[in-house]
Amino acid sequence: MANLKPSLFLIIAMVVASMEFNHSVATEHVVGDSFGWAVPQDADFYAMWSLNDTFIIDDTLIFNFANGFHNVAEVTKEAYDNCDTQNLISIQTTSPARFTINNVDNHYYICTVGLHCKSFLKLAIRVSVPNN
Repeated sequence: MANLKPSLFLIIAMVVASMEFNHSVATEHVVGDSFGWAVPQDADFYAMWSLNDTFIIDDTLIFNFANGFHNVAEVTKEAYDNCDTQNLISIQTTSPARFTINNVDNHYYICTVGLHCKSFLKLAIRVSVPNN
């Protein structure tokens, strides 16, 4: 029986350690990296940027932009596809704008200033279920 105590302790320690390593940690993603949130030269700039990251619940998107020249609105897929600036889920007008991901749905963001959205200042992200 005395030999079981160290083995039991080792098993418990391994279970606790594995729980710690499998816990997903929220990440802050700077949209567009050093380019920030601005009208891109390439139509697929933000689509390509989003492919380089994995987004999960509790991650935060940080949009850096010139105040007064841009904003960030979260919108539906339909509003994203059509650059509809009238039916917004939410909008932030001051940089840096921060949006925390709170569900596993896809998320859509546009700039509502002028024709910026139609000039591809828009971002769609796919949120993944974290590995536990």
